[in-house]
Amino acid sequence: MVTVHHLNNSRSQRILWLLEELNVAYEVVRYERNVVTNLAPDSLKKLHPLGKSPMISDDEKVIAESGCIVEYLVEKYGQQELMVNANSDAYWSYKYWLHYAEGSLMPLLVMKLIFDKIKTAKQPFFVKPIAKIISDKVMESYVGPNLENNLDFIENHLQNNEWFAGDKMSAADVQMVFPLEAAMTRLENQVRYPSIRAYVKKIHARPAYKVALEKGGEYAYAKVA
Repeated sequence: MVTVHHLNNSRSQRILWLLEELNVAYEVVRYERNVVTNLAPDSLKKLHPLGKSPMISDDEKVIAESGCIVEYLVEKYGQQELMVNANSDAYWSYKYWLHYAEGSLMPLLVMKLIFDKIKTAKQPFFVKPIAKIISDKVMESYVGPNLENNLDFIENHLQNNEWFAGDKMSAADVQMVFPLEAAMTRLENQVRYPSIRAYVKKIHARPAYKVALEKGGEYAYAKVA
């Protein structure tokens, strides 16, 4: 049986959703973030040296990295359901979005989160203005424009496509949902992206997603207005 080592409010929620879509039996071992650092607990390092979630164990194998986990699960348990055939015109689009989620979009969202925290963190009074100036400069010159460019790109794709690859849901959609959930719950200008918002709500309405949410527990990114 597949075991999901699940951290609250993390990427591992989409692994639970994937397993529900595939109708694969699994168990959930829950971990809670450190209340001070918001990082994963050290107990996860017993499974993998980096101690990150998501991780799964299956057939005595421990697999980390959500993209690798998604590919492993669909190749082993869902070749017909959520994979795109290599002979399909949508195959390389499928591969692209599968890797784009963490390779291009998520780093920008993480940088935004970090620089937003720098501006609000407790600091000596003489340091705070400098930190704010640096954070604002990075956001204005790099993170902000690049994030907007990427979200505009996705918005345009979803205006013209029901799913990210082909005419049905695939593992590419599983990978893409987390950064889009994060964007739609953290960004101030969500109304600029009606197609992304509608897409995320469509995912949230799926029965398998709702079941996974019940099993996963706390997940702030399911609260898209």
